[in-house]
Amino acid sequence: MSVEHEACQHFGLFHRRRILKTCGAITGTALISGALSTIAYADALTKAQRDKLTPGDILTLMKQGNKRFYTGRPQARNFLAQQRASANGQYPAAVLLSCIDSRASAETIMDLRIGDIFNSRIAGNVENPDVLGSMEFACKLAGAKVVLVMGHTACGAIKGAIDNAELGNLTGLLAKIRPAVAATAFAGDRTSKNPDFVDAVARKNVELTMANIRKDSAVLSDLESGGAIKIAGAMYSLQTGVVDFLAG
Repeated sequence: MSVEHEACQHFGLFHRRRILKTCGAITGTALISGALSTIAYADALTKAQRDKLTPGDILTLMKQGNKRFYTGRPQARNFLAQQRASANGQYPAAVLLSCIDSRASAETIMDLRIGDIFNSRIAGNVENPDVLGSMEFACKLAGAKVVLVMGHTACGAIKGAIDNAELGNLTGLLAKIRPAVAATAFAGDRTSKNPDFVDAVARKNVELTMANIRKDSAVLSDLESGGAIKIAGAMYSLQTGVVDFLAG
């Protein structure tokens, strides 16, 4: 069975009645088109299925899942069945570093199932040794193939960094974001009251975090250099529901 066919079946991205027609038209990727299924695929992603997907395939599947979300056509889900299917083992395809914002749950906004991804969440989606260790486990030991850093619009942590806010341990966390404030090229009002500046800093923060992951983790950098994984970035719009995947 081809990678594309398995991705259709087990990431729940094709209408069952159109699998053969759609997959027959695909060459080289897991690109998805066609109607959405009304059938919940209950089984969890298996090791064999995950291992046959490339990092590019996995990013494509995330993009298509997000499109289902923001167009209001999510896959039908049986989460209890997925919980039972994944109870004895997990084979996530990716590890995400995202913000703790309650409106930006990666599994929801990319229409994913239980067991599809690891998800690390911290205010401002910044990396630290504990996050890097978790990512190294996810990729080197558990087989995930994508590291995705995802920021979002109107981020409170970004606003706090711009304002030089101080509060207990939050002070040190916001200090990790401030390099993105300084590095953001922006001609307008450079304050937290300017939503365009806030979002520009959030995007720069994603880019710098990706660079820091490569710099601070020889394990992940070597995996990416060897083609085993892809370190990628994205920005989620709270207004539109769209995840904008960064180039490169």
